Amino acid sequence: MKRVLQINGVSNFGSTGKIVKGIEKEILNEGWESFVAYGRDAGKPDTTDIRIGSKPDNILHALFSRLTDKHGLYSKKATADFLKKMDKIQPDIIHLHNIHGYYINYELLFTYIQQRKIPVVWTLHDCWSFTGHCVHFEYINCNKWENECGSCAQISNYPKSYVDNSKNNFFIKKTMFNLPEKLILVPVSEWLSGLVKRSFLKNNTDVVIHNGIDLNKFKIINNFEDTLKKYGLQECKYVLAVASVWDFRKGLNELSKLAGLLSEDYKLVVVGLTKEQIEKLPQKIIGLQRTDNVEELVALYNGAHVFVNPTLEDTFPTTNLEAMACGTPVVTYRSGGSPESIDDKTGEVVEKNDVDSLLKATERYLKSNKNSFKTDCRSRAEKLFDQNINFKQYINLYKQLFESTI
Repeated sequence: MKRVLQINGVSNFGSTGKIVKGIEKEILNEGWESFVAYGRDAGKPDTTDIRIGSKPDNILHALFSRLTDKHGLYSKKATADFLKKMDKIQPDIIHLHNIHGYYINYELLFTYIQQRKIPVVWTLHDCWSFTGHCVHFEYINCNKWENECGSCAQISNYPKSYVDNSKNNFFIKKTMFNLPEKLILVPVSEWLSGLVKRSFLKNNTDVVIHNGIDLNKFKIINNFEDTLKKYGLQECKYVLAVASVWDFRKGLNELSKLAGLLSEDYKLVVVGLTKEQIEKLPQKIIGLQRTDNVEELVALYNGAHVFVNPTLEDTFPTTNLEAMACGTPVVTYRSGGSPESIDDKTGEVVEKNDVDSLLKATERYLKSNKNSFKTDCRSRAEKLFDQNINFKQYINLYKQLFESTI
């Protein structure tokens, strides 16, 4: 019986944690054994999941990273203990996700993988794997990662540090991450794949598998008026924006600018804000806190005439997919992998920071008959972003590794 071990910062929580569990379901459907290891206390991991280290380990790792900028080079005992558990599991494939997050020592992990010649699938959810420090760099337009990091402009951003060790980190990662004899990289967008091909990981095989969503939850519905009444939206056309965390990179400032230009006939609803952010919003924005109520979120998607995503830095935002699955067209900035989720029948892409063009595209949809876009939006989501279909692509990838055809 084949054994697959997945490693991620979290299990059954957030986008990556849910992806891990979705893949696990498909692994079990194949009749294989599945193991999930995680490193942070968040959400509700299954009792069979393996915790790497402890919360004090996370705290110490974060503290030392803050002081030395050696993120991913601590947690030695926690990692050594976990590797002993791996010896007992003897996985046929190790599937990595986010190995940043203050919980594992990547030098020990990759040395172990190389010594035991275990094939690795590594889903890349961001750019951390090929930089000396940051997880994203598009916002500041940095290209140092193509040759050699150093004098990092983002030391104060996650994983925050008081000193700059980015040059050394870059070369340590370059050495360690190229150790496995068989490493298949899985960027979650074509945009990220393009970056990988310019990085020190370029000699490894990469296969793009887009993230998907649950189309049984995110769907076109007819009964959403109660939710609209709850927020005073029942008699207006509104623009919707959603994020799990709003910061300047997600485009919150861009939304404030858009609200100032938007006609009084329309409203702008922003979901995922903190209480403090809501208090500082312009009057023309209706701010809502993050909700775990999927039914309410689906109702808001369905009620909106257009979904706006002014992200300035993103790998592949699933909110675009959720909106389309609910029949709502998307307007987004040309940023990261966001544009590749839509086509000319399901939305519009405008250049970053061009709020005037963002306004024009948004108002075109507000003035149009939304019903004319519903079918195309839903069809694209069903064709390309069904999570069950996309998770099965990982099973096919595993089989190719088992059969040595990739």
